[in-house]
Amino acid sequence: MLKTLSPLISPDLLKTLAEMGHGDEIIFADAHFPAHSIGPQVIRADGLKIDALLKAVIPLFELDSYADPLVMMAPVAGDQLDHSVEARYLKALFGEGEGRSVSRIDRFAFYERAQKASAIVVTGETAKYGNILLKKGVTPES
Repeated sequence: MLKTLSPLISPDLLKTLAEMGHGDEIIFADAHFPAHSIGPQVIRADGLKIDALLKAVIPLFELDSYADPLVMMAPVAGDQLDHSVEARYLKALFGEGEGRSVSRIDRFAFYERAQKASAIVVTGETAKYGNILLKKGVTPES
């Protein structure tokens, strides 16, 4: 265990975050996501909700400022979104009152991006359309 590091961040997740460079992407996937058949490294975080992981990761992770850093899956025609899912994620990442937003892309476009991601973190999240992609930015000098 490390000081000031959330115990929700596994050694595999910490290593992946450290190895990512500017423009690399990571998926935090719900429990329904077909991670193992899509391809890249899969990190298991069973039982954890995505908003809890986002809150643990964001102090270590600079979001991209040149492209949409947050992407979620758009609903399939006829389905409806539960907007509280996105609200939970944004609150975990930015706290209250931030004017940030999430971009949405088609399910199959999301799968294509997931194939190229640094990793897919499979969680215990059960919310429909609960997957989110984070694009890494340049870490500022301290």
